Amino acid sequence: MHGAQSFAQSSVTTDSNSTNQHSSLITNIDTATNFKKAPFQPNPKRAGLYSAILPGLGQFYNRQYWKIPVIYAGLAVAGYYFVDNLNNYQAYRKAYIGRINNPYPTDKYVNIYTVDQLQQLQNDYNKFLNLTVLFTGVGYTLQVLEAITGAHLKNFDISRDISMQVQPVAYPKAVGMGLVVNFK
Repeated sequence: MHGAQSFAQSSVTTDSNSTNQHSSLITNIDTATNFKKAPFQPNPKRAGLYSAILPGLGQFYNRQYWKIPVIYAGLAVAGYYFVDNLNNYQAYRKAYIGRINNPYPTDKYVNIYTVDQLQQLQNDYNKFLNLTVLFTGVGYTLQVLEAITGAHLKNFDISRDISMQVQPVAYPKAVGMGLVVNFK
């Protein structure tokens, strides 16, 4: 009987040890599942590099997906104006050169424009073409800078808990007004 008691006592002790191990394991799992994931903080250099490689890729990296259609709409508009200005420039240039070299022109602008007007139209569309390329380059640069700025400001605190108070301040030899700004 004495042997049976020690066996029962040892099995109870073993069961309590396994229960303690089991509860500590559950505590560790609960601690691991309650772990709060840090917010995504993109690297500004990487975002800028991605946007420089492919427009909109930096915004995708920053998880600012709504900006991508805006960028590609701007590229589509720039592409449309580039092609339109290039075609008009080439058409007026061809007509202008044809008028200079041929005393009897056969272009489609014969009774519409004079030689001076064709030269002016050619110059105007050349200027428009150059401006389209310039503005496209500026837009490209702006979308790269926007990706960098977006990465910097991704987790910027915009809480409404900003307050400003004006209150009297007393120093050992002076009294005045102080401005206190609280950022929480």
